[in-house]
Amino acid sequence: MKRRTLLTAAGAAGVGALLRPGAAQAATYTGYAMAYFTESPTMAAASYNLHLAVSSDGLNWNPLNQNNPVADPTQGSGGLRDPFILRKQDGTFVVIATDLNGTDWAYQSQYLHVWDSADLRSFRNYRLLKVHSLATHAWAPEAVWDPARGQYAVVYSAVVGGHNVLMVSYTSDFVTATTGQVFFDPGYDAIDGNFVTVSGVNYMYYKNNTNSTLLGTRSSSFNPGSFSVYTGAIGPGRGVEAPQIVKSNTANTWHMWGDTWSPNGRFFCWQTTNVAGGSWSLLNDRSYTQPLNSKHLGITPITATELSGLTSTYGTPSWRRIKSYNFPDRYVRHASNVARIDVYPFDPYQDQLWTLVPGLADSAGVSFRSVNFPDRYLRHANYAMVLAANDGTATFRADATFYQSAGFADSSWTSFRSYNFPDRYLRHSGYVLRIDPITSSSATTDKQDATFRIGY
Repeated sequence: MKRRTLLTAAGAAGVGALLRPGAAQAATYTGYAMAYFTESPTMAAASYNLHLAVSSDGLNWNPLNQNNPVADPTQGSGGLRDPFILRKQDGTFVVIATDLNGTDWAYQSQYLHVWDSADLRSFRNYRLLKVHSLATHAWAPEAVWDPARGQYAVVYSAVVGGHNVLMVSYTSDFVTATTGQVFFDPGYDAIDGNFVTVSGVNYMYYKNNTNSTLLGTRSSSFNPGSFSVYTGAIGPGRGVEAPQIVKSNTANTWHMWGDTWSPNGRFFCWQTTNVAGGSWSLLNDRSYTQPLNSKHLGITPITATELSGLTSTYGTPSWRRIKSYNFPDRYVRHASNVARIDVYPFDPYQDQLWTLVPGLADSAGVSFRSVNFPDRYLRHANYAMVLAANDGTATFRADATFYQSAGFADSSWTSFRSYNFPDRYLRHSGYVLRIDPITSSSATTDKQDATFRIGY
């Protein structure tokens, strides 16, 4: 979340410490679950509840429950931000979150929302956990098992001495916790602690709230005051917060996510094979797709059974989003009935949601039906793509039908061939969609313009 002033600044934690829980040491993780809440640039998508998404590769995400909440806080402010999932030592989960319903940065709460869950498919024992008695907030929590204490360290942000520091409270059951004490204070506004343990060394990344960059610290223990900075400032060229590090289940690779607020709800992702080195490479947007309107993510590895169970329980969205290959920060949308690609995020966010139905002219093909205008489809008219109501004619059905094929620029992506002009493919030009002749010998740029990714 964006922090407006020094004294009312609040934290957003990255989530998902990579310590393997005792009871789950032998588990094989093949997927990932992400917790988040939602907002959009005009706040049309604001939902201060628990949302979940899943992924098999940790980079491209499928929102669950149609991107609707899976759990709603009912106490405190009645809303949450910054949800965090911890797999506990017994292999079950606990979810903790900031007690804040909206963007009132001056709101004071000494509590965190808490749920228990055996499988992330049901949530029980909802409660508030008190972590301090200060006249300030307790925001952006993360929890990590401290083996030296035999307890969980719950780290969150609060104002102490005139600026935000990272505080810690200890708990064994997430029902009661010790009174908070300062965990990390670099002498300036610091928020959003996120932990990962690699080769016996504990790393904590956080946000320098004075310049909105990320910094890495490390320690041989989880003792308060033991972490020291070892990296330079990390950022995508704009303000970033909420660092979240997660290790690949299949490679010696770590990814670090960060959230931004201008525009609101835009994730960036970095990669490294050496956390100890502290150097991170910013990934191209082509490599990952965040859940729609997601804010302040938290990721935990899950097993194949858990991944299957979550997908079976909540389902995958009935709609799809379509990403441009050579402008992967842009998605196909309609605006004033013109089809185009625009930079994510935007409102109305529903303009980028499409139901892919069997082709109106040939069920072997596909047609793009608008989610927010379900009587309208994408069709070409004089080779330009527009959104129009189905008039029932054979010409409309033909204009609105396309065949999917391997992407011209990348065979793992998709190109769309026109049904009634089979030498022409869907492409963007000047960010506006049209159909043009494209072949394997076309210019590289033309082939990239005609390549898309169908995702969520």
